[in-house]
Amino acid sequence: MRRTAICLAASSMAFSLSACGALGVSSSSADASPTKGDDITVGVLMPEKTNSRYEKFDYPIIKAKVAELTDKKGTTVYANGEADADQQATQMQKMIDDQVDVILLDAVDSKKIATMVKKAKDAGIPVIAYDRLAEGPIDAYVSFDNELVGEVQGRTLVEALGENVDTSDKIVMINGSPSDPNAGQFKAGALSELNGKVTIAEKYDVDGWKPEIAKEDMAKAIKAIGKDNIAAVYSANDAMAETAIEAMEEAGMTDLPPITGQDAELPAVQRIVTGEQYMSVYKSYPLEAEAAAEMAVAKIQGKSILFDSLTQDRVDSPTTKDIPAQLVSVSALTQKNIKSTVVADGIYKLSDICTPKLASACAAIKLN
Repeated sequence: MRRTAICLAASSMAFSLSACGALGVSSSSADASPTKGDDITVGVLMPEKTNSRYEKFDYPIIKAKVAELTDKKGTTVYANGEADADQQATQMQKMIDDQVDVILLDAVDSKKIATMVKKAKDAGIPVIAYDRLAEGPIDAYVSFDNELVGEVQGRTLVEALGENVDTSDKIVMINGSPSDPNAGQFKAGALSELNGKVTIAEKYDVDGWKPEIAKEDMAKAIKAIGKDNIAAVYSANDAMAETAIEAMEEAGMTDLPPITGQDAELPAVQRIVTGEQYMSVYKSYPLEAEAAAEMAVAKIQGKSILFDSLTQDRVDSPTTKDIPAQLVSVSALTQKNIKSTVVADGIYKLSDICTPKLASACAAIKLN
């Protein structure tokens, strides 16, 4: 369930408590007690490596922010589940056994990990769900506004079809993994923009977000619909967009239809420059990762007012209601705003995007 965020903090270091009404929050409303100083250990569990963001952006940003907030006395321990729910459960058990102070959890499978969340809770270790809303008694949640992600994708795809968009236009829909609650929210948001405007001719849920499965699904869709009858492709993320494009090119589709993505991965940004991919969704990893670090440190240090100010929203999981949360907004990334998003935020340099091979394409869209 998505609820409207009341206030969003980019960084607690420059955060005005009065701006979000946090000064009126009771200091006893968060159950952490000030038993820890700066000498804390934050466990960080990420879900997979197919998407490069987790190891390239999210974890390094969290690690740096924890060090900054604790005068370099705090530490982080890291593990990646590599899309294996059992492996992640083992990694989380080790963190519990090692008695980390707090765990930031990006679940491989939000339902299967609930038992481990309960174990952490029983051991007195707070668990903050990161990016994906894990089930079980989690203490807080930080993520992007996932339904908005889907809405942005769907709306931009319709806009790409132009003024003559028609309900007869056939769309292929390649959704994320059924085990990821975010995927369902992305889909719901996208459908809210696509339904009644186009025809979803073929749709697939891709187990584990695996690009190779997405490619197979796209190939099936081409055979079912016909390569000349596909008006656009909804892909829930960039990695699947890449392989869907490969499937279209291998089928002889030279004039590619607009295709969506998500995560603003470098190859996707470059495909947007060349026109192979129409858009991606840019999500500010620094905002999300820094917010997670701030929440984790505030929680374990018992800084209740600060913790409450960082979690002004509320969400529900299938097992837990009214979870304190922070939902970060997102934006569509197209050729028009590459410089004002991923470049301005320091995610990539122009030289990263505009390699010699892409020099003429960058010049054509004035990206130089």
